[in-house]
Amino acid sequence: MLSAYNIIAKKRDGHELSEEEIKWFIAGLTEGRIGNYQMTALLMAIYLNGFNTKETAYLTDAMLYSGETLHFEANHVVDKHSTGGVGDKASFILAPLAQACGVNVPMIAGRGLGHTGGTVDKVEAIEGFKTTLNLKEFKEMLEAHGLVLIGQTGEIAPADKIIYGLRDVTATVDSIPLITASIMSKKLAEGAQGIVMDIKVGSGAFMKSKAQARKLAKSIRQTGLRFDRNMMTVLSDMNQPLGNAVGNSLEIIESIETLKGNGPKDLTDLSVHLAGGMVFLAGLAKTHAAGIRKAKEALKSGAGLQSFKEMIERQGGNSKVVEDYGILPQASHHHVVAAPRAGFITKMDATRIGQHCVSLGGGRNKAEDKIDFGVGFTFHKKIGSKVKEGEPIVTIHHNENQKELAQKITDELLQKDIKLGRQKPAKIAPLIYETETSWS
Repeated sequence: MLSAYNIIAKKRDGHELSEEEIKWFIAGLTEGRIGNYQMTALLMAIYLNGFNTKETAYLTDAMLYSGETLHFEANHVVDKHSTGGVGDKASFILAPLAQACGVNVPMIAGRGLGHTGGTVDKVEAIEGFKTTLNLKEFKEMLEAHGLVLIGQTGEIAPADKIIYGLRDVTATVDSIPLITASIMSKKLAEGAQGIVMDIKVGSGAFMKSKAQARKLAKSIRQTGLRFDRNMMTVLSDMNQPLGNAVGNSLEIIESIETLKGNGPKDLTDLSVHLAGGMVFLAGLAKTHAAGIRKAKEALKSGAGLQSFKEMIERQGGNSKVVEDYGILPQASHHHVVAAPRAGFITKMDATRIGQHCVSLGGGRNKAEDKIDFGVGFTFHKKIGSKVKEGEPIVTIHHNENQKELAQKITDELLQKDIKLGRQKPAKIAPLIYETETSWS
């Protein structure tokens, strides 16, 4: 007899779950027969004991078909997903660039997860931006305009919406089977014909090593191919924040600056690389390199910026933000963290930096926490940068009642999280480790 107790106990003891058991459990979750506390217990059992390829496939199927699935009349429908990192705002850049090149980009994005920021949280820093379109509106907007960004809806993979929130607050985020099922259930359900996956690697990523990241990339590609999707996986560095800004409003500003051609090199290069991959998977370029060239042209011409501005307008946001950053929520105080001595930045703990942003209110400790859009960090130095004594390393954006917290964060950044050495690091991790494409 199927029961939540028996299924949880079976996986707790390290045994393989059947397709029937997994589908029964997920159906029970979406129908309200399985409680969140029971799902949490199963998540921890999966986290500790793992899922094999078959179990991961069964879970993806169960989550995918727990809600509606979309099919578009339009061609060249390609989406991108990131496993999440600190300061990762690349979606706001690459999606408009890809759309400007002829790709139709349906983005169903998530909120903050653990120490990483969420695309939906960030875009909601823009006054009036509506992320709660229903699927009919989502489909119509995509087919009419080629770019739309919404939050996860109860119609698409509703089981994942529940599980996603539970993983965030129960320390079960960095599990390859759970990440695979979560990402692919949403991406497959939203109707994309091709998917570009940016898998983060390093201190600020859920995948700490390239070996882990490669396992996830393989799992993602296998799942996509099972559903006849063209797939590209990119392993990119997350040993330090991407770009210079960490925090919701700050990242929107940096995204717009990047679309204006003024962005940090790492953020610009990664965004163009991923956008070029989308153009390639869509069949609008013969090679990835040719796709990258098209994305660069869209950046240089301003077509990407125009695409972003038009998306804001269509979804009810105040598009004046593109010219006037002052209309974004802003923290009332700035605290500069200066180098205690001369040297070189040799290391940054990106996870800790993300956690500090959460502590300021820029992320969530509990699922129901509200986001403070204005707080965060602006980094003035990267790993390998030379600094003089007293030179600014990072600026903390905080509020009046957070002065003591800002000082505490300053102390921890200097004592634990940002390392200064006498010599420049002999080896600095590349921005992009590897890229692999699989065709259905």
